[in-house]
Amino acid sequence: MFLVTREIDFCYGHRLLNYEGKCRHLHGHNGKAIITVEAEQLDERGMVLDFSDIKQVVATWIDDNLDHRMILCKDDPAVPILQEMGEPLYLLDVNPTAENIARVIYEKTRDAGFPIVEARLWETPKCFATYRE
Repeated sequence: MFLVTREIDFCYGHRLLNYEGKCRHLHGHNGKAIITVEAEQLDERGMVLDFSDIKQVVATWIDDNLDHRMILCKDDPAVPILQEMGEPLYLLDVNPTAENIARVIYEKTRDAGFPIVEARLWETPKCFATYRE
């Protein structure tokens, strides 16, 4: 099995509902998504997938939808206020934990047709969450 990985840096904000620590407040992260795809056979170029294809599709989606946005649960009481202020939001049906954001990135990559193995979201330089199907 062959694996290739692409890192995608982006900035985002969020807050966690039903949480007692500091992350219950609006705050931001310099995040890093790490996308790993696989193939049993290499293509005619000797590649699993061109790194630039991942960049073009996945990094563009992240840039358009997650970068410099507040990622919030749709039930967060701050949502209507932030929408009224014109703040850019990305809303989830679930709490916007690193685990759930990694899952969103995984699903968007899979839905784009890439043979993804896992999506990892580094929330800080020392903490990350991974989603695999």
